[in-house]
Amino acid sequence: MEPVVPPKSNRVDPWEYNQELYKERNEIERLFRRLKGFRRIYVRFGKLEVVFLAFLNFALIVEALRVV
Repeated sequence: MEPVVPPKSNRVDPWEYNQELYKERNEIERLFRRLKGFRRIYVRFGKLEVVFLAFLNFALIVEALRVV
């Protein structure tokens, strides 16, 4: 793994980073933030793995439809 952290704008000697990889990482982080909005996933009411994964799939489908 390679860390993808942009330098601060006021840094004297900024380093190079992969901007495309940073954008992809940001999208994934925002997806996890939106998934935490589903309280059932965040608190994990479904104690069984199959129930938890089923609701996780449901939440991902809802998010995919919300984007379209």
